[in-house]
Amino acid sequence: MSGTQGWADLPEGLLHSIVARMGLGSAPDLLAFAATCRSWGTAFAGSIATFPPLLLQPDVSSSPSNASPFSNNLVPNRPYLVTDIAKVNHGANLCSEIPLRLEWFSFMGASFGHLILYNKKSCIVVDVSRGVSVSPPQLPLVKCAEPNYGALTAPLTSPNSHLIVEAGPHNLFWRVCSDSWVRCSTRHGHIKQIVVFKGRVFGMDSDRRIFKVHLTPQISIQELPVIESSMISKRNLSNAWLVACGDMLLLVGCRGSIVVSGVTFEVFRLDLSFEPALWFKVEKLEHWAIFISTDKRSQALSCMNPEIWGGRSNCIYCYNHESGRWIALELGKPLQGDVFIFMGCDAKVQPMWVVPSMLSLCR
Repeated sequence: MSGTQGWADLPEGLLHSIVARMGLGSAPDLLAFAATCRSWGTAFAGSIATFPPLLLQPDVSSSPSNASPFSNNLVPNRPYLVTDIAKVNHGANLCSEIPLRLEWFSFMGASFGHLILYNKKSCIVVDVSRGVSVSPPQLPLVKCAEPNYGALTAPLTSPNSHLIVEAGPHNLFWRVCSDSWVRCSTRHGHIKQIVVFKGRVFGMDSDRRIFKVHLTPQISIQELPVIESSMISKRNLSNAWLVACGDMLLLVGCRGSIVVSGVTFEVFRLDLSFEPALWFKVEKLEHWAIFISTDKRSQALSCMNPEIWGGRSNCIYCYNHESGRWIALELGKPLQGDVFIFMGCDAKVQPMWVVPSMLSLCR
């Protein structure tokens, strides 16, 4: 007992250092660490928001010698590379293989560490860190409409988790483990992005309207009154991502579908304390960094105090197709250098930022 108490009384700074050395690439070890005792769990909770997401890179023909494969019997094997950029910045190029074969499926979205894929009338939800997949019931027929976007409201193992699929004028809802879909749509059409903020589900359509999505007692979509702002219009920002960032609900945007030298990213905060709500321009992200994927259907993510692992605050991180690596773009400053980033939707999985599903609710 005395030995156990000694381990529980390790200095807080040392515990945070241990957690930082493990990183998101060691998700099972992190959970085991957090479950050891109260003090270790507290150290884990205080550190998890400082981890950067992992970079998932598809179509990797060969893997490094230190790659570790995940086993999966449900999806045919295909190497996908995951990089922990925090470990790279500390001199350790930690990569892992994820055995997926996605040629048979079209990409619809990524959220809470899962890929949402589509083939004919069938969806499949794949946990990228474990390689296991779940198949919802066959999608109901929607006339002249192919599903284009899908998102989860929580990891598959969470209570009341729902998969939301956009198909034509409708949003289709599937409560995980149920045997049917529910149709629900706004009077303007369908929702194009989903974000969970402070335990509530918000959505945004193609015209930048914001909605509350209620899952209980029954599924409904309610438009949130927001004073219209030209700052976030498609004329001003042709690309935009909703992202939860601590206690802020943000919209990150830029002009044009191709990000090259001279392009500037802008960020706006939705202030829900006003009624109707108001958009305010954010001049500085302070101690936060935001991670966006080139395909807007992939969940945008955030990270606090990135300097801990060698990153930079007040920056937007994204994948640079020109170099095949990630770059940090400082908010409000024109992009410089040899950069080419194409922002668009593709049936194939594009490089994206992910958080392992088992840790996605801890952040």
